[in-house]
Amino acid sequence: MKFGGTSVGDAGRLRAVRDLVQTALPRAPVVVLSAMSGVTNTLFDAARAAERGDEKAVRKCQRELVERHRRAAEELFGGELPERLAADLRERFDELRILLRGVSLLHELSPRSLDAITSMGERLSTQVFAHFAAADGLDVEFVDVRAVLRTDARFGAARPDEVALRKLAAEHLVPRVRPGRAIVTQGYIGATADGLTTTLGRGGSDYSAALLGAALGAEEVQIWTDVEGILTADPRLVPEAMPIAEISFAEAAELAAFGAKVLHPATIQPAVEASIPVTVRHTGRPQGAFTTIRAGVTSERPVTALAARGPVTVLTVDSSRMLAQSGFLARLFEVFGRLAVSVDLVSTAEVSVSLTVEPDAPIPALVDEISRFARVRVEEGRAIVAVVGEHMRRTPGLPERVFGALRELEVEMISMGANEINLSLVVRHDAMPRAMRLLHGQLFAAQRTGDRP
Repeated sequence: MKFGGTSVGDAGRLRAVRDLVQTALPRAPVVVLSAMSGVTNTLFDAARAAERGDEKAVRKCQRELVERHRRAAEELFGGELPERLAADLRERFDELRILLRGVSLLHELSPRSLDAITSMGERLSTQVFAHFAAADGLDVEFVDVRAVLRTDARFGAARPDEVALRKLAAEHLVPRVRPGRAIVTQGYIGATADGLTTTLGRGGSDYSAALLGAALGAEEVQIWTDVEGILTADPRLVPEAMPIAEISFAEAAELAAFGAKVLHPATIQPAVEASIPVTVRHTGRPQGAFTTIRAGVTSERPVTALAARGPVTVLTVDSSRMLAQSGFLARLFEVFGRLAVSVDLVSTAEVSVSLTVEPDAPIPALVDEISRFARVRVEEGRAIVAVVGEHMRRTPGLPERVFGALRELEVEMISMGANEINLSLVVRHDAMPRAMRLLHGQLFAAQRTGDRP
Protein backbone atom coordinates (compact mmCIF):
# COMPACT_ATOMS: atom_id res chain seq x y z
CA MET A 1 0.00 0.00 0.00
CA LYS A 2 1.71 3.14 -1.22
CA PHE A 3 0.37 6.50 -0.05
CA GLY A 4 1.42 9.65 -1.88
CA GLY A 5 2.13 13.11 -0.51
CA THR A 6 -1.46 14.35 -0.63
CA SER A 7 -2.60 11.20 1.18
CA VAL A 8 -0.29 11.92 4.15
CA GLY A 9 -0.43 15.71 3.94
CA ASP A 10 -1.89 16.45 7.39
CA ALA A 11 -3.29 14.85 10.54
CA GLY A 12 -6.73 14.22 9.06
CA ARG A 13 -5.32 12.42 6.08
CA LEU A 14 -2.95 10.39 8.22
CA ARG A 15 -5.98 9.22 10.21
CA ALA A 16 -7.60 8.14 6.94
CA VAL A 17 -4.44 6.19 6.06
CA ARG A 18 -4.54 4.55 9.49
CA ASP A 19 -8.13 3.43 8.83
CA LEU A 20 -7.21 1.97 5.44
CA VAL A 21 -4.23 0.14 6.89
CA GLN A 22 -6.36 -1.22 9.73
CA THR A 23 -8.88 -2.58 7.23
CA ALA A 24 -6.05 -4.24 5.30
CA LEU A 25 -4.41 -5.91 8.34
CA PRO A 26 -5.73 -9.41 7.49
CA ARG A 27 -3.80 -9.17 4.18
CA ALA A 28 -0.44 -8.42 5.89
CA PRO A 29 0.12 -4.96 4.37
CA VAL A 30 3.49 -3.38 3.72
CA VAL A 31 2.84 0.38 3.89
CA VAL A 32 5.06 2.68 1.81
CA LEU A 33 4.76 6.41 2.57
CA SER A 34 5.83 9.47 0.63
CA ALA A 35 6.81 12.73 2.28
CA MET A 36 3.96 15.08 3.17
CA SER A 37 2.86 17.07 0.13
CA GLY A 38 5.24 19.96 -0.54
CA VAL A 39 7.90 18.80 1.93
CA THR A 40 10.35 17.48 -0.67
CA ASN A 41 10.17 20.79 -2.53
CA THR A 42 10.89 22.64 0.72
CA LEU A 43 13.91 20.40 1.32
CA PHE A 44 15.23 21.15 -2.16
CA ASP A 45 14.72 24.87 -1.49
CA ALA A 46 16.59 24.61 1.82
CA ALA A 47 19.50 22.76 0.21
CA ARG A 48 19.87 25.32 -2.58
CA ALA A 49 19.60 28.21 -0.14
CA ALA A 50 22.35 26.64 1.96
CA GLU A 51 24.55 26.27 -1.11
CA ARG A 52 24.32 29.97 -1.89
CA GLY A 53 24.80 30.91 1.79
CA ASP A 54 21.31 32.31 2.32
CA GLU A 55 20.99 31.54 6.05
CA LYS A 56 17.70 33.42 6.37
CA ALA A 57 16.06 31.26 3.70
CA VAL A 58 17.52 28.10 5.24
CA ARG A 59 16.10 28.96 8.67
CA LYS A 60 12.72 29.74 7.12
CA CYS A 61 12.58 26.35 5.41
CA GLN A 62 13.66 24.59 8.59
CA ARG A 63 10.95 26.36 10.62
CA GLU A 64 8.32 25.36 8.06
CA LEU A 65 9.39 21.72 8.22
CA VAL A 66 9.50 21.59 12.02
CA GLU A 67 6.13 23.32 12.39
CA ARG A 68 4.47 21.18 9.73
CA HIS A 69 5.45 17.86 11.27
CA ARG A 70 5.00 18.94 14.89
CA ARG A 71 1.56 20.34 14.14
CA ALA A 72 0.45 17.11 12.46
CA ALA A 73 1.90 14.98 15.27
CA GLU A 74 0.35 17.11 18.01
CA GLU A 75 -3.07 16.92 16.35
CA LEU A 76 -2.76 13.16 16.09
CA PHE A 77 -1.79 12.80 19.75
CA GLY A 78 -4.12 15.41 21.18
CA GLY A 79 -1.49 18.07 21.90
CA GLU A 80 1.35 16.24 23.69
CA LEU A 81 3.83 14.06 21.86
CA PRO A 82 5.00 10.74 23.28
CA GLU A 83 8.55 11.07 24.55
CA ARG A 84 9.97 8.58 22.01
CA LEU A 85 8.37 10.34 19.02
CA ALA A 86 9.50 13.76 20.26
CA ALA A 87 13.06 12.41 20.57
CA ASP A 88 12.94 10.86 17.09
CA LEU A 89 11.74 14.11 15.54
CA ARG A 90 14.45 16.11 17.35
CA GLU A 91 17.06 13.68 16.07
CA ARG A 92 15.84 14.03 12.46
CA PHE A 93 15.72 17.83 12.64
CA ASP A 94 19.18 17.98 14.22
CA GLU A 95 20.52 15.75 11.44
CA LEU A 96 18.94 18.01 8.83
CA ARG A 97 20.36 21.12 10.48
CA ILE A 98 23.88 19.62 10.46
CA LEU A 99 23.60 18.59 6.79
CA LEU A 100 22.43 22.05 5.76
CA ARG A 101 25.13 23.70 7.85
CA GLY A 102 27.79 21.63 6.09
CA VAL A 103 26.49 22.66 2.68
CA SER A 104 26.38 26.30 3.79
CA LEU A 105 29.97 26.26 5.08
CA LEU A 106 31.34 24.68 1.91
CA HIS A 107 29.02 26.48 -0.52
CA GLU A 108 28.86 23.13 -2.27
CA LEU A 109 25.81 20.91 -2.78
CA SER A 110 26.93 17.52 -4.01
CA PRO A 111 24.36 15.00 -5.32
CA ARG A 112 25.22 12.81 -2.32
CA SER A 113 24.45 15.63 0.14
CA LEU A 114 21.25 16.53 -1.71
CA ASP A 115 19.98 12.95 -1.42
CA ALA A 116 20.73 12.88 2.30
CA ILE A 117 18.77 16.13 2.73
CA THR A 118 15.78 15.33 0.51
CA SER A 119 15.35 11.87 2.06
CA MET A 120 14.22 13.57 5.29
CA GLY A 121 10.62 14.02 4.12
CA GLU A 122 9.94 10.28 3.95
CA ARG A 123 11.92 9.60 7.11
CA LEU A 124 9.79 12.11 9.02
CA SER A 125 6.38 11.10 7.66
CA THR A 126 6.96 7.40 8.37
CA GLN A 127 8.07 8.02 11.93
CA VAL A 128 5.05 10.18 12.69
CA PHE A 129 2.67 7.64 11.16
CA ALA A 130 4.27 4.56 12.72
CA HIS A 131 4.15 6.06 16.21
CA PHE A 132 0.55 7.18 15.73
CA ALA A 133 -0.70 3.86 14.34
CA ALA A 134 1.00 1.90 17.13
CA ALA A 135 -0.38 4.20 19.82
CA ASP A 136 -3.82 3.73 18.26
CA GLY A 137 -3.63 -0.01 18.86
CA LEU A 138 -2.41 -1.35 15.53
CA ASP A 139 0.32 -3.99 15.39
CA VAL A 140 2.88 -1.91 13.48
CA GLU A 141 6.56 -2.46 12.85
CA PHE A 142 8.74 0.25 11.34
CA VAL A 143 11.49 -0.86 8.94
CA ASP A 144 13.95 1.65 7.49
CA VAL A 145 13.79 0.91 3.77
CA ARG A 146 17.51 1.67 3.44
CA ALA A 147 18.17 -1.73 4.99
CA VAL A 148 16.35 -3.38 2.07
CA LEU A 149 16.29 -1.22 -1.05
CA ARG A 150 19.86 -1.55 -2.29
CA THR A 151 20.88 0.82 -5.10
CA ASP A 152 23.92 1.99 -6.97
CA ALA A 153 25.53 5.37 -6.21
CA ARG A 154 23.81 7.43 -8.92
CA PHE A 155 22.57 9.98 -6.42
CA GLY A 156 19.32 11.65 -7.43
CA ALA A 157 18.31 8.86 -9.79
CA ALA A 158 19.67 5.71 -8.19
CA ARG A 159 19.10 2.36 -9.87
CA PRO A 160 18.03 -0.55 -7.70
CA ASP A 161 19.95 -3.79 -7.46
CA GLU A 162 16.97 -6.13 -7.68
CA VAL A 163 18.99 -9.26 -6.88
CA ALA A 164 20.31 -7.72 -3.66
CA LEU A 165 16.86 -6.27 -2.93
CA ARG A 166 15.22 -9.72 -3.03
CA LYS A 167 17.89 -11.12 -0.72
CA LEU A 168 17.57 -8.23 1.75
CA ALA A 169 13.77 -8.36 1.64
CA ALA A 170 13.92 -12.05 2.53
CA GLU A 171 16.19 -11.18 5.45
CA HIS A 172 14.58 -7.99 6.81
CA LEU A 173 10.94 -8.02 5.67
CA VAL A 174 9.67 -11.55 5.09
CA PRO A 175 10.14 -12.67 8.74
CA ARG A 176 8.16 -9.61 9.91
CA VAL A 177 5.25 -9.79 7.44
CA ARG A 178 2.20 -11.59 8.75
CA PRO A 179 -1.59 -11.18 8.82
CA GLY A 180 -2.68 -8.74 11.49
CA ARG A 181 0.54 -6.69 11.32
CA ALA A 182 1.49 -3.71 9.17
CA ILE A 183 5.06 -2.99 8.12
CA VAL A 184 5.65 0.77 7.67
CA THR A 185 8.53 1.96 5.51
CA GLN A 186 9.61 4.80 3.22
CA GLY A 187 9.22 5.35 -0.48
CA TYR A 188 11.61 7.27 -2.73
CA ILE A 189 14.81 6.44 -0.83
CA GLY A 190 17.33 3.62 -0.73
CA ALA A 191 20.98 3.08 0.16
CA THR A 192 24.21 1.90 -1.41
CA ALA A 193 26.08 -1.17 -0.20
CA ASP A 194 28.20 1.27 1.85
CA GLY A 195 25.09 2.62 3.59
CA LEU A 196 24.94 5.98 1.79
CA THR A 197 21.42 7.34 1.39
CA THR A 198 20.16 7.59 -2.21
CA THR A 199 16.93 8.66 -3.86
CA LEU A 200 15.16 7.11 -6.85
CA GLY A 201 14.05 10.36 -8.46
CA ARG A 202 10.59 11.90 -8.71
CA GLY A 203 7.87 9.26 -8.75
CA GLY A 204 10.21 7.17 -6.65
CA SER A 205 7.63 6.16 -4.07
CA ASP A 206 5.56 4.33 -6.69
CA TYR A 207 8.79 2.69 -7.83
CA SER A 208 9.64 1.70 -4.25
CA ALA A 209 6.24 0.06 -3.80
CA ALA A 210 6.57 -1.87 -7.07
CA LEU A 211 10.09 -3.02 -6.24
CA LEU A 212 9.12 -4.17 -2.74
CA GLY A 213 5.94 -5.81 -4.03
CA ALA A 214 7.91 -7.76 -6.63
CA ALA A 215 10.59 -8.77 -4.12
CA LEU A 216 7.93 -10.03 -1.69
CA GLY A 217 5.68 -11.66 -4.29
CA ALA A 218 2.77 -9.50 -3.13
CA GLU A 219 -0.75 -10.31 -4.31
CA GLU A 220 -1.36 -6.66 -5.21
CA VAL A 221 0.35 -3.27 -5.24
CA GLN A 222 -2.03 -0.45 -4.31
CA ILE A 223 -1.17 3.14 -5.28
CA TRP A 224 -3.31 5.42 -3.08
CA THR A 225 -3.63 8.95 -4.42
CA ASP A 226 -6.18 11.76 -4.83
CA VAL A 227 -8.04 10.48 -7.92
CA GLU A 228 -10.28 7.48 -8.55
CA GLY A 229 -7.84 5.68 -10.77
CA ILE A 230 -7.02 6.52 -14.37
CA LEU A 231 -9.81 8.38 -16.18
CA THR A 232 -10.84 8.45 -19.83
CA ALA A 233 -9.50 12.03 -20.03
CA ASP A 234 -8.15 14.81 -17.85
CA PRO A 235 -11.22 15.89 -15.81
CA ARG A 236 -9.97 19.48 -15.84
CA LEU A 237 -10.46 19.47 -19.61
CA VAL A 238 -13.35 17.00 -19.81
CA PRO A 239 -15.64 17.10 -16.74
CA GLU A 240 -17.49 14.02 -18.05
CA ALA A 241 -14.34 11.84 -17.88
CA MET A 242 -15.01 8.40 -16.41
CA PRO A 243 -12.83 5.99 -14.41
CA ILE A 244 -11.33 3.05 -16.31
CA ALA A 245 -11.79 -0.25 -14.50
CA GLU A 246 -8.89 -2.09 -16.12
CA ILE A 247 -6.07 -1.04 -18.42
CA SER A 248 -3.05 -2.73 -19.96
CA PHE A 249 0.49 -1.72 -19.10
CA ALA A 250 1.06 -0.68 -22.74
CA GLU A 251 -1.99 1.59 -22.72
CA ALA A 252 -0.97 3.15 -19.40
CA ALA A 253 2.50 3.80 -20.80
CA GLU A 254 1.09 5.57 -23.87
CA LEU A 255 -1.24 7.71 -21.75
CA ALA A 256 1.60 8.71 -19.44
CA ALA A 257 3.87 9.58 -22.35
CA PHE A 258 1.23 11.90 -23.77
CA GLY A 259 0.18 13.77 -20.66
CA ALA A 260 -1.74 11.57 -18.17
CA LYS A 261 -0.28 12.35 -14.74
CA VAL A 262 -1.68 9.76 -12.30
CA LEU A 263 1.55 7.75 -12.44
CA HIS A 264 4.28 6.85 -14.87
CA PRO A 265 4.23 3.16 -15.81
CA ALA A 266 8.02 2.89 -15.65
CA THR A 267 7.69 3.26 -11.89
CA ILE A 268 5.41 0.23 -11.59
CA GLN A 269 7.15 -1.96 -14.16
CA PRO A 270 8.78 -4.31 -11.59
CA ALA A 271 5.33 -5.31 -10.31
CA VAL A 272 3.86 -5.70 -13.78
CA GLU A 273 6.81 -7.84 -14.90
CA ALA A 274 6.21 -10.04 -11.85
CA SER A 275 2.52 -10.39 -12.89
CA ILE A 276 1.37 -8.49 -9.82
CA PRO A 277 -1.67 -6.28 -10.52
CA VAL A 278 -1.31 -2.61 -9.65
CA THR A 279 -4.41 -0.70 -8.58
CA VAL A 280 -4.74 3.08 -8.47
CA ARG A 281 -7.18 4.18 -5.72
CA HIS A 282 -8.53 7.35 -4.08
CA THR A 283 -7.50 7.67 -0.42
CA GLY A 284 -10.58 9.76 0.38
CA ARG A 285 -12.99 7.41 -1.44
CA PRO A 286 -11.78 3.89 -0.67
CA GLN A 287 -15.09 2.36 -1.77
CA GLY A 288 -15.11 4.33 -5.01
CA ALA A 289 -13.95 3.43 -8.49
CA PHE A 290 -10.34 2.41 -9.11
CA THR A 291 -8.15 1.24 -11.98
CA THR A 292 -6.27 -2.04 -12.24
CA ILE A 293 -3.15 -2.12 -14.43
CA ARG A 294 -2.01 -5.50 -15.70
CA ALA A 295 0.30 -6.84 -18.37
CA GLY A 296 -1.52 -8.38 -21.32
CA VAL A 297 -5.01 -7.13 -20.46
CA THR A 298 -7.37 -7.17 -23.41
CA SER A 299 -10.82 -5.66 -23.71
CA GLU A 300 -13.42 -5.17 -26.41
CA ARG A 301 -13.32 -1.39 -26.27
CA PRO A 302 -11.74 0.27 -29.30
CA VAL A 303 -10.62 3.36 -27.35
CA THR A 304 -9.44 3.33 -23.76
CA ALA A 305 -8.69 6.99 -23.03
CA LEU A 306 -7.55 10.34 -24.35
CA ALA A 307 -4.47 12.29 -23.31
CA ALA A 308 -3.12 15.70 -24.25
CA ARG A 309 0.16 17.51 -23.88
CA GLY A 310 1.22 20.99 -24.80
CA PRO A 311 2.45 23.40 -25.74
CA VAL A 312 4.79 21.73 -28.22
CA THR A 313 6.63 23.06 -31.27
CA VAL A 314 6.21 21.60 -34.77
CA LEU A 315 9.14 21.63 -37.19
CA THR A 316 8.35 20.92 -40.84
CA VAL A 317 11.40 20.13 -42.97
CA ASP A 318 11.09 20.33 -46.79
CA SER A 319 13.66 19.23 -49.33
CA SER A 320 13.50 17.90 -52.88
CA ARG A 321 16.50 15.78 -51.90
CA MET A 322 14.15 13.47 -50.02
CA LEU A 323 12.59 12.29 -53.28
CA ALA A 324 13.87 8.80 -54.10
CA GLN A 325 17.02 9.43 -52.04
CA SER A 326 18.43 7.41 -49.15
CA GLY A 327 20.09 8.87 -46.07
CA PHE A 328 18.12 12.10 -45.78
CA LEU A 329 16.24 11.12 -42.62
CA ALA A 330 19.44 9.74 -41.09
CA ARG A 331 21.11 13.10 -41.66
CA LEU A 332 18.10 14.94 -40.23
CA PHE A 333 17.86 12.89 -37.07
CA GLU A 334 21.60 13.01 -36.55
CA VAL A 335 21.10 16.73 -35.88
CA PHE A 336 18.52 16.01 -33.18
CA GLY A 337 20.76 13.38 -31.63
CA ARG A 338 23.79 15.65 -31.57
CA LEU A 339 21.79 18.44 -29.91
CA ALA A 340 20.19 15.95 -27.44
CA VAL A 341 16.65 16.83 -28.54
CA SER A 342 13.91 14.24 -28.08
CA VAL A 343 11.33 13.95 -30.86
CA ASP A 344 7.75 12.96 -29.97
CA LEU A 345 5.78 12.58 -33.19
CA VAL A 346 6.95 12.11 -36.78
CA SER A 347 4.90 12.31 -39.98
CA THR A 348 6.47 12.00 -43.43
CA ALA A 349 5.51 12.77 -47.04
CA GLU A 350 7.47 12.48 -50.31
CA VAL A 351 9.48 15.66 -49.86
CA SER A 352 8.78 16.74 -46.27
CA VAL A 353 8.80 15.52 -42.68
CA SER A 354 7.00 17.09 -39.74
CA LEU A 355 7.93 16.41 -36.14
CA THR A 356 7.19 17.75 -32.68
CA VAL A 357 9.59 18.76 -29.92
CA GLU A 358 9.16 20.23 -26.46
CA PRO A 359 9.02 24.05 -26.24
CA ASP A 360 12.33 24.26 -24.38
CA ALA A 361 14.21 22.59 -27.25
CA PRO A 362 17.05 24.69 -28.75
CA ILE A 363 14.99 25.77 -31.76
CA PRO A 364 17.49 28.35 -33.16
CA ALA A 365 20.30 25.78 -33.09
CA LEU A 366 18.10 23.15 -34.75
CA VAL A 367 17.00 25.56 -37.47
CA ASP A 368 20.58 26.69 -38.09
CA GLU A 369 21.83 23.12 -38.52
CA ILE A 370 18.93 21.82 -40.61
CA SER A 371 18.86 24.91 -42.86
CA ARG A 372 22.22 23.86 -44.26
CA PHE A 373 20.53 21.07 -46.22
CA ALA A 374 16.75 21.75 -46.13
CA ARG A 375 14.05 24.36 -45.54
CA VAL A 376 12.55 24.54 -42.04
CA ARG A 377 9.22 25.96 -40.91
CA VAL A 378 8.63 26.46 -37.16
CA GLU A 379 5.15 26.53 -35.64
CA GLU A 380 4.95 27.13 -31.91
CA GLY A 381 1.98 26.95 -29.56
CA ARG A 382 0.71 23.55 -30.68
CA ALA A 383 -0.59 20.60 -28.66
CA ILE A 384 -0.69 16.83 -29.07
CA VAL A 385 -4.01 15.04 -28.54
CA ALA A 386 -3.63 11.25 -28.30
CA VAL A 387 -6.36 8.64 -28.75
CA VAL A 388 -5.22 5.43 -27.04
CA GLY A 389 -6.65 1.92 -27.28
CA GLU A 390 -5.38 -1.53 -28.14
CA HIS A 391 -8.25 -2.33 -30.52
CA MET A 392 -8.19 0.82 -32.64
CA ARG A 393 -6.63 -0.85 -35.67
CA ARG A 394 -9.30 -3.56 -35.70
CA THR A 395 -12.23 -1.14 -35.35
CA PRO A 396 -13.67 -0.19 -38.75
CA GLY A 397 -14.76 3.42 -39.04
CA LEU A 398 -12.87 4.68 -36.00
CA PRO A 399 -10.65 7.17 -37.88
CA GLU A 400 -13.79 8.55 -39.56
CA ARG A 401 -15.34 9.13 -36.13
CA VAL A 402 -12.17 10.79 -34.82
CA PHE A 403 -11.85 13.19 -37.73
CA GLY A 404 -15.60 13.73 -37.87
CA ALA A 405 -15.53 14.89 -34.25
CA LEU A 406 -12.81 17.41 -35.12
CA ARG A 407 -14.23 18.58 -38.45
CA GLU A 408 -14.61 22.14 -37.11
CA LEU A 409 -10.95 22.30 -36.03
CA GLU A 410 -7.74 22.43 -38.01
CA VAL A 411 -5.73 19.24 -37.53
CA GLU A 412 -2.15 20.05 -38.54
CA MET A 413 -0.42 16.70 -38.16
CA ILE A 414 -1.41 13.03 -37.80
CA SER A 415 0.73 10.17 -36.50
CA MET A 416 -0.12 6.53 -35.77
CA GLY A 417 2.08 5.01 -33.08
CA ALA A 418 4.37 2.15 -34.07
CA ASN A 419 2.56 -0.11 -31.60
CA GLU A 420 -0.77 0.75 -33.29
CA ILE A 421 -2.51 1.70 -30.04
CA ASN A 422 -1.97 5.45 -30.29
CA LEU A 423 -3.45 7.82 -32.88
CA SER A 424 -1.97 11.28 -32.25
CA LEU A 425 -3.14 14.58 -33.67
CA VAL A 426 -1.59 18.04 -33.50
CA VAL A 427 -3.84 21.07 -33.07
CA ARG A 428 -3.32 24.62 -31.93
CA HIS A 429 -2.72 24.73 -28.18
CA ASP A 430 -5.69 27.00 -27.54
CA ALA A 431 -7.91 24.46 -29.37
CA MET A 432 -6.76 21.52 -27.25
CA PRO A 433 -9.53 21.68 -24.58
CA ARG A 434 -12.23 21.81 -27.24
CA ALA A 435 -10.62 18.97 -29.20
CA MET A 436 -10.56 16.81 -26.07
CA ARG A 437 -14.23 17.50 -25.29
CA LEU A 438 -15.34 16.84 -28.87
CA LEU A 439 -13.41 13.57 -29.07
CA HIS A 440 -14.60 12.40 -25.68
CA GLY A 441 -18.21 13.15 -26.58
CA GLN A 442 -17.88 11.21 -29.81
CA LEU A 443 -15.90 8.21 -28.55
CA PHE A 444 -17.23 7.72 -25.01
CA ALA A 445 -20.86 8.84 -25.14
CA ALA A 446 -21.99 5.24 -25.55
CA GLN A 447 -20.04 4.16 -22.46
CA ARG A 448 -21.93 6.68 -20.33
CA THR A 449 -25.16 4.94 -21.29
CA GLY A 450 -23.69 1.47 -20.78
CA ASP A 451 -23.36 0.60 -24.48
CA ARG A 452 -20.23 -0.37 -26.37
CA PRO A 453 -18.71 2.66 -28.13
